[in-house]
Amino acid sequence: LIDRCVHEFGSVDALVNCAGTAELSGSSILNVTSEQFRELLDAHLLTAFETCRAAAPKMVAQGGGAIVNQSSTAAWMYANYYGLAKVGINGLTQQLSRELGSQNIRINAIAPGPIDTEANRTTTPQEMVADIVKGIPLSRMGQPEDLVGMCLFLLSDQARWITGQIFNVDGGQIIRS
Repeated sequence: LIDRCVHEFGSVDALVNCAGTAELSGSSILNVTSEQFRELLDAHLLTAFETCRAAAPKMVAQGGGAIVNQSSTAAWMYANYYGLAKVGINGLTQQLSRELGSQNIRINAIAPGPIDTEANRTTTPQEMVADIVKGIPLSRMGQPEDLVGMCLFLLSDQARWITGQIFNVDGGQIIRS
């Protein structure tokens, strides 16, 4: 993927890791098999690691770049193994910010709150969604386009002094200090 990007466009200036699955997201961490756990970590954490590892040398060779990883507010809500995978994304983001910063590569993460997507509508009971929305100060589910501005900002030169940060885009669902 990264080699094709360089071949077709000449460089890889930006990378957005936004892959994953919501399968079994409502399951207790102790009720899944080791295989299911590995599959979820592969889908969320290992794919981000692998694409960062593939893109970093290209970015170093061209003098820098920016990476945005997809986290989730589930990382702070102890939301079973989906949340655990997102804690891993946060740790990967912060670790790589230390390793890649001196080579002019910035890496940050966006932690969305609940987003109204087809996956969310089919995997999350709507009664649970209604309860979640009641606790969000802006009183609605997010829309995919609500994430675009933060992502574009973090990839832009306007964010050239920001790295290793996880930004909640969640309608006020989580407040961290």
